[in-house]
Amino acid sequence: MSDQAQSLRQMASLHEKGRLSKRSSQARIVTVSSGKGGVGKSNFTLNFALALQSLGKRVLVFDADIGMANIDVLMGSSSRYNLAHVLKREKTMAEIVQSGAGSLPYIPGGSGISELFSLSEQDLAYFAEQVEELAAEMDYVFFDTGAGLSKENLKFITSADECLVITTPEPTSITDAYALIKVVNGVQKETAFKIIVNRADNDNEALQVADKISLVAHRFLGLNIPLLGYIRDDQHVTQSVKKQVPFSLAYPGCPASRDILRLAHRFALMPVAAETGTLAGIKGFMQKWLRRPSK
Repeated sequence: MSDQAQSLRQMASLHEKGRLSKRSSQARIVTVSSGKGGVGKSNFTLNFALALQSLGKRVLVFDADIGMANIDVLMGSSSRYNLAHVLKREKTMAEIVQSGAGSLPYIPGGSGISELFSLSEQDLAYFAEQVEELAAEMDYVFFDTGAGLSKENLKFITSADECLVITTPEPTSITDAYALIKVVNGVQKETAFKIIVNRADNDNEALQVADKISLVAHRFLGLNIPLLGYIRDDQHVTQSVKKQVPFSLAYPGCPASRDILRLAHRFALMPVAAETGTLAGIKGFMQKWLRRPSK
């Protein structure tokens, strides 16, 4: 498989020099979030991106977890540069793109993520320009956010086209997933959500978990939140984490890998932001991001 990260760097360089026009289509900007940690959010993001890539989609993963950046760890790779080097103008965004497992391009966040929230207007504009150069060549950009309801996570979620909420059948995970949805909806009602149930035993358990969230969300928030699907509880996932190889690559025929591919097929066919029927893309994401909160 070709090195997509290298290709992305070359494309961004040509855009910067004005020798290549940007694609007219818009990247779909998606955050992957959870109400609590330990539900397999980053593992889902990585393998879901790989599944979409296997369908011929151009996917970029942005590790946006401030405290526990795990994307590179899950792939057994390390990054010399991260977002902090971009914000200091030492590197461009294209120069820090890494090629992970399966040649999946990803951006390591590191300490630079926290710095995003204290930038000047000029530096924020520079960040926006850098992100747009890369996103112009993508079909999907996934922001793997931290768990919980921090102000940083809320900023990412409310700026994106949609949010995939990862939960497990555990009662605390279900409760925290709904709490996240409720808080985000209170900040921005246009945010569209989809539910993914991780570590489910079967169809019935996944449907029961999704119903608990969607019924309460419909009753108290007026939201219709669809279940995108579920990933079965599979020992191959744990084994792949220990190997630091994505389970969809290490065990392509295992139950979890079949489930993640099924979800990718379904997601690729679903309309974005079903609640609003619109696709803001990376420009819409950056416009929302650059808005200063009202005092």
